[in-house]
Amino acid sequence: MKHDLTYSIPGEVAWVTETLEKGGFEAYLVGGCVRDLVRGVAPKDWDVATNAIPADILSLFPHAHYDNEYGTVRVVNDETEDPTLKVVEVTTYRLEAEYSDGRRPDNVSFSTNLHDDLQRRDFTMNALAAKVSHETQKSVIHETIVDLYGGLDDLKDKTIKTVGNPDERFNEDALRLMRAVRFSAELGFMINSETEKALLNSSHKIKNIALERVGEEFRRIIMSPEPQRGLETLRKTGILEHIIPELLEGIGIDQNQAHSYTVWEHLMRSLQAAADKNWSLELRLAALFHDISKPYTRRKSAEKGDWTFHGHEVVGSRVTKNVLERLKYPKKTIETVTKLVRWHMFFSDPDQITLSAVRRMIRNVGEELIWDLMNLRIADRVGTGRPKEQPYRFRKYKSMIEEALRDPVTVGMLKIDGERIMEITQSHPGPHIGYILHALLEEVLDDPSKNTPEYLEGQTQELYKLDIAELKIRGESGKGARDALEEKEIKKLRSKHHVN
Repeated sequence: MKHDLTYSIPGEVAWVTETLEKGGFEAYLVGGCVRDLVRGVAPKDWDVATNAIPADILSLFPHAHYDNEYGTVRVVNDETEDPTLKVVEVTTYRLEAEYSDGRRPDNVSFSTNLHDDLQRRDFTMNALAAKVSHETQKSVIHETIVDLYGGLDDLKDKTIKTVGNPDERFNEDALRLMRAVRFSAELGFMINSETEKALLNSSHKIKNIALERVGEEFRRIIMSPEPQRGLETLRKTGILEHIIPELLEGIGIDQNQAHSYTVWEHLMRSLQAAADKNWSLELRLAALFHDISKPYTRRKSAEKGDWTFHGHEVVGSRVTKNVLERLKYPKKTIETVTKLVRWHMFFSDPDQITLSAVRRMIRNVGEELIWDLMNLRIADRVGTGRPKEQPYRFRKYKSMIEEALRDPVTVGMLKIDGERIMEITQSHPGPHIGYILHALLEEVLDDPSKNTPEYLEGQTQELYKLDIAELKIRGESGKGARDALEEKEIKKLRSKHHVN
């Protein structure tokens, strides 16, 4: 089946295919870049398949690099600023033998036939090839799409289907199990029923795959637009049991009256809420794991007859750390996520909490993570099914955080301190030092340009000449100006969050 379509192909890519053809070889765009072009999405990388063997490719592109035993040559373009065009991978058509370990082919042989190359691919939407025409301007290229397995129809129907027998495809490379789920979450596609059945039958084979590769596919599912769909599919097909069985403990675990959903449902909705906000990987992972240990800590309250989950955030941070270490995530990611899980139960009733308690929370989690912690609370709240995302007391707590983080109006702002004043005046510690500092502060509040060591040191000498009574009046006036400005700034901050 062939389809004539017109797309825009970058000149850097067209140059590669044209160079191969001028050298007497075939050249097709293949795989994900063709899939994305058909979907109207800019490809994130570009792959070319050819009947040229690696030695031939290297002769045409002297600065290219032979990447692996599978016949892939990386053609590098250092002149472009677009990272998606820096490297175009050119791979020789190939045939693959048995996959004894369920991870890689036992041996690979090169082919001269495009069809041989397409039949070894995972899903029909990735088994498309595009012939680039070089008769027109390279910014607008005419293509012929080669579609042997109905990939264009599956793209139109938003369906993920394997090339040929799904059991055979998953037996060849068990990472395809995760890729099927990831594509579903990334593209919003449904998995074909026969393919989904094969996922269930082959789910245990994911254990044959290196944990780094599993962790990367899981990361991409989490960072997709629909991670909830992805996690639900991992659960339904039995794959999750072999990756993160700890999450499955939350299925069917009811919570107290503050929650409308079970622990599992709550975690899924919290994760999706973080994705809907386009928040970071760390925040999404924290949303997914923040209540992971509720099933282990659930107890019936003798007093109220309700469920309690005391200490689940402490236990949960340890479980989260174990899971992320198992998936080989970076140390920094693990530290951030576990810290957010550990402190997500901060007390946020502004009618009872003090500013000093807020400062302690900031010290616990760190200034760099405090707003992520607030966002985790938003995802948590959305995950409970409550309609209002940021109620009054949450906004008030945020204003208290800003108050705790901001630099207060103090004499510490001055480009002079008490020790320097004593040096200049040749005096000893006493109340006059504070009076001078506050008098100087009043001047700086009126005119910030005066906050220089030169001006303040000169003014210190003048102030020191005043008798102590006059100096005290000047100092008290400075304190009053400071307090008035501080009150004004706090009012402005609380108005920003619509709280009193």
